[in-house]
Amino acid sequence: MTWLLIAVGGLVGAPSRYLLDTAVSSQLHRSAVPWGTMLVNICGSFVLGVLAGATVADGRVFAVVGTGFCGAFTTFSTFAWEAFALAEDGRPRAALVTVALGLVLGLAAAAAGYALA
Repeated sequence: MTWLLIAVGGLVGAPSRYLLDTAVSSQLHRSAVPWGTMLVNICGSFVLGVLAGATVADGRVFAVVGTGFCGAFTTFSTFAWEAFALAEDGRPRAALVTVALGLVLGLAAAAAGYALA
């Protein structure tokens, strides 16, 4: 049953990531920093922080929201690839800013979510 809960969360998380990333990227398409991926990962980190801070005893909630939704919503692979592509494209400063912001803001969002819960 757990796998089904994870699948349902992923069914919502993956298109949510695509829609948010596309909306943000279309507005900020001239920026070197990939803000769509950045915002997706920050939001996902916040949600996981809330979930962890709430100490949800029901593993089904964590399966749907934490593993399913957040697992499909957030994307480390795209984050890493975009930073690498910036460096490969001769923009190492933008790559470094992307990595630093992604890590700092992701951790801050998770901590804020945890504290809020």
